[in-house]
Amino acid sequence: MPAEKNFFQTFGEAFAKGDIFTKVSFLVWGLGYIGHGQLMKALLVTLVEGLGLYFLAFYGAPNLAKFGTLGTIKMEMVFDVTTMKNVVNNYDNSFEILLMSMIYLNEKFYVTRLTLPVLGVVVFTIVPLFILIAVAFTNYDQQHMPPSTLFTWVGITNFKSLFANSLSITFGYSFGKVLSWTLIWAFFATFTTYFGGIFMAMFVNNKNTKWPKLWRTLFMVSIAVPQFVTLLLVRNFFADSGIMNTMMANAGVTGLLQSLGLVSKSINYIPFLTDPVWAKITIIVINIWIGVPYQMLIATGVLMNIPNDMLEASRIDGANPVQQFTRITLPYLFAVTGPNLVTDFVKNINNFNVIYLLTQDVYITTDQALASSSAKEIDLLVTWLFRLTQEYYNYKMAAVIGIMVFIVCAVFTVVCFGFINRKEATFA
Repeated sequence: MPAEKNFFQTFGEAFAKGDIFTKVSFLVWGLGYIGHGQLMKALLVTLVEGLGLYFLAFYGAPNLAKFGTLGTIKMEMVFDVTTMKNVVNNYDNSFEILLMSMIYLNEKFYVTRLTLPVLGVVVFTIVPLFILIAVAFTNYDQQHMPPSTLFTWVGITNFKSLFANSLSITFGYSFGKVLSWTLIWAFFATFTTYFGGIFMAMFVNNKNTKWPKLWRTLFMVSIAVPQFVTLLLVRNFFADSGIMNTMMANAGVTGLLQSLGLVSKSINYIPFLTDPVWAKITIIVINIWIGVPYQMLIATGVLMNIPNDMLEASRIDGANPVQQFTRITLPYLFAVTGPNLVTDFVKNINNFNVIYLLTQDVYITTDQALASSSAKEIDLLVTWLFRLTQEYYNYKMAAVIGIMVFIVCAVFTVVCFGFINRKEATFA
């Protein structure tokens, strides 16, 4: 079987063997379609080419010429002798130079015929990714905020800061703390909801369970309520002066925990969301309540497809319910939902809503080293990144952390899918 031709071979063959319209379409894209009577396609691709050339001439090339320095002219007021007024000079914008240069380098508007889906992927995925990487090698922060000031290239200085730890630079300490909690959170958030959903699905679908439709409906209601509303309400319930602490105090639970040394005697409440240990436990428990209904629906569909004759044969062979679950049900679930489990773990690494909505304006860090690098004990990498950009405008370090998030997710995904593929090959 002959080897499949690559793009350049196909392009060269089409150019060499094509008619005159095919050849001249190398310069004016629409001429090839005009020669074949496809006027609408000719208009569209010629318009795209025109926009690309316009972008190249007025945005791409001028900004790419300044890409090496990210601009040299700062914004300032100058006196215009023609109008006798102070006006803003023709300044450089470092971020505009970076953005337009990345679009020029990666989209190739002047040679690439873009369709709408490709344009969407480039604009919303590829370009932001390259900008994120590029910003990580600059000093773009609150002190270097365009257009009032310029930022420039600093090499790998920011990456050194992320792994450094001193009295003035605590990013290394904070990164270790936040990364470890991120992985712990992702593990528990993934597997508690996964197995919770499986057991709940088995309970609802058990032939001895009464009103199974009612139970499914109740769980569906919890999914229907927007997570934003749910988490804000739960945050109020678990506040230091919230209804949950009132109930715990009236039931004597708070006093019992104080006697066991689990709650400080200097306070008269359980610090569900204000103590680092309690907050982490509370967040995981609340996430179980939020995540189990989704996993229950997934597990329900899988459980309904397990062959009954297989379960019946194991029952005849003397297998008890636990053995049936561990030897038949669970392996079958892992085989079907393994990829979903991997994506859930990655999703939980980037689970912004649960952490941010439950702890924002509630949790105050007591670790000064973390506070010095704008982090908190309950932060995930993604919430730390968000706080660095939205509250402290430290875009350079946020970009570095964004790259670290990508690396962690990519490595985990590659390793896990490689393991899943090997297992599937073994059972094939």
